[in-house]
Amino acid sequence: MTLTMLGVFLAHVLLGLPLFLALLTTAFVGFLFVDPSMIPRMMPQQFFGGINVFSLMAIPLFILAGNLMNVSGLTERLMGLARLMVGHLRGGMGHVNVVSSVFFAGVNGSAVADTSALGSLLVPAMEKEGYSRAFAAGLTAGSSLIGPIIPPSIFMILYASLTNTSVGDLFLAGIVPGLLLGIAFMGMNAWYAWRHQLPKSGNLPSVRQLGLAFVAALPALVAPFIIVAGIVLGFVTPTESGALTALYVGLCGAVLGGLRIKDCWKAIMDTARLTSAIFLIMAASATISWLLSYAQVPAQFVTLLSPYVDNSVAILLLLSIITFITGMFMEEVSALMLLTPIFAPVAMMAGIDPVHLGVIITLNITIALITPPMGACVFVAAAVSRLEIVSLFKTIWPFVLTAIGVLILLIIFPSLALWLPNSVG
Repeated sequence: MTLTMLGVFLAHVLLGLPLFLALLTTAFVGFLFVDPSMIPRMMPQQFFGGINVFSLMAIPLFILAGNLMNVSGLTERLMGLARLMVGHLRGGMGHVNVVSSVFFAGVNGSAVADTSALGSLLVPAMEKEGYSRAFAAGLTAGSSLIGPIIPPSIFMILYASLTNTSVGDLFLAGIVPGLLLGIAFMGMNAWYAWRHQLPKSGNLPSVRQLGLAFVAALPALVAPFIIVAGIVLGFVTPTESGALTALYVGLCGAVLGGLRIKDCWKAIMDTARLTSAIFLIMAASATISWLLSYAQVPAQFVTLLSPYVDNSVAILLLLSIITFITGMFMEEVSALMLLTPIFAPVAMMAGIDPVHLGVIITLNITIALITPPMGACVFVAAAVSRLEIVSLFKTIWPFVLTAIGVLILLIIFPSLALWLPNSVG
């Protein structure tokens, strides 16, 4: 049954059917194997039940907050601060690219939005500094992976809804891995700048200049603290945090004069389009997840891996390989929704902390965003940099390998992800 469903899904994707329809068709075929009489009753119930979760309302609210940041000019303020902090170093604009992604990650949580918002501004600036357009686009796509890791994270919210894991703990656990990704990509950029002898792009800023830039960016910098502190301290739920953040960003944009009514409407419409696509995929994926659970596929998977449960590192490496390959050919939200219910029982049997598993799965799914042939961030980076997609696919592999290196580090040393939630908890 499982192989037939996989074949049906791949066939429909290759035919160009919209992803949620491909998933629903796959679920329909699966129900024919299990019990056709369940189709009119269970398929609609599981489809709507998959998105009838209050905590998932946080997703459109965080997306809205990020879109409001873009249209209100707050993103440019963050980039201005990043430019003063690291722009004077050799290869400064590349460092600005990565640091801007770290800042932007604290509000949006979407790698695709990060690539789109920052790429159109930073790729031309990096070219002027002497970077090849392909490397600039690759660094933009690679550094965008920080977005779904540093809180808030759409993928972590989905994982939490599937496993009943604390969103606050997951958000805290994502901070250090996100910063490790940033350090790794800055190291890549520094090596590139040294190898190509790129010039330093400016003088060391004065304390006054840094102070003014920090004050200008402070309204945007406060948003991540509102998100994390509110959830961790128990003042707000993730959904309430998303609403509070969107309201805060909107008010900041209005007060600072950069947010107009038509800009606000554009942000709302962009949010509605992206949210509708995400929720349709989530609903269809939830239908398949329920069917696989009903058919006891997770239990069979647990039995298959039971000889290796004494070695948590081996289990995580194996799960990572499966997730990585799946993410290369499947949309990331659906991959997360399908794999998490199967992997979670195996991890529990192996004694793996569910928060650690959440970070590993999230990073795996995120890496797939820059991995050929389906990596969404690569397509966006190619579009904003006006590069042929094949050319960027050739350039992106060093960034993929760098992210995989961080992933392996987190698998071997779980404390890198867990020490912060354990300390606060």
